[in-house]
Amino acid sequence: MSAPLDTVLGGIGPIAVAVSGGVDSLTLATIAHRTMREPPLMVHAVSPAVPGEATERVRAEAAREGWRLRVIEAGEFADPAYRENPVNRCFFCKTNLYGAIRQVTGRQIVSGANLDDLGEYRPGLDAAREHGVRHPFVEAEFSKAMVRALARDLGLGAVADLPSAPCLSSRVETGIRIEPETLAFIHAVERLVGEDLTATGAETGPRSAVRCRVRAAGIVVELDPRSLAGLPDAMRADLGRRIAARAPARLAAAPVSFAPYRTGSAFLTGGPAR
Repeated sequence: MSAPLDTVLGGIGPIAVAVSGGVDSLTLATIAHRTMREPPLMVHAVSPAVPGEATERVRAEAAREGWRLRVIEAGEFADPAYRENPVNRCFFCKTNLYGAIRQVTGRQIVSGANLDDLGEYRPGLDAAREHGVRHPFVEAEFSKAMVRALARDLGLGAVADLPSAPCLSSRVETGIRIEPETLAFIHAVERLVGEDLTATGAETGPRSAVRCRVRAAGIVVELDPRSLAGLPDAMRADLGRRIAARAPARLAAAPVSFAPYRTGSAFLTGGPAR
């Protein structure tokens, strides 16, 4: 099934793969490394918005496959436009990312974006366009399901089943300033809830989701329908108390609630900033 992708990659030349640690970029990096005549350069950016598990996953895959890997600082937290968290925050994130990658290589930058991404609000794609970034999965007409199937064909079973996991800043409602301590709290909450759900025997995989949203109205933990329906009232109350106890000072009085998972629900097109 990789023939169209092989053709695209073969026509690009030396590339630098922006590897976030998710299924798309890891799959692209793996097939590029295995099939391209000129070994690609993999570039992974670390920041408070990137979970440590993603970085560990990239390093582990690089060691297993023998990648040439550069780990860099994206620098988006030095950008006031990013920290203000406008609705097009991703544009500023990707602008900083691709600018940082360009500082370490003159190769063609490629991303793991796929056809499914084109149907969503993705201002980061505008930044990619401005930086001349190419998207081999899009060019080869790969959907997300096709990327996961390719990952399994490549022997990346654990990667293929990873749930979608955009950056931690995507959990913060538009207009609420991005703070490193807020992102650390969000990550801690998602790990706490995920571990508790796993302990109850809840299924995990591409369809599972745990999102901690920080909103003007409070802290909202969003779960996929099956996990939410199977969450006992007592466990929900206990989790709420434990989450509140971990909140940073600016969120100490914020109420904690649970809701069904909705993709991109923290993005607002209007409303007051705070």
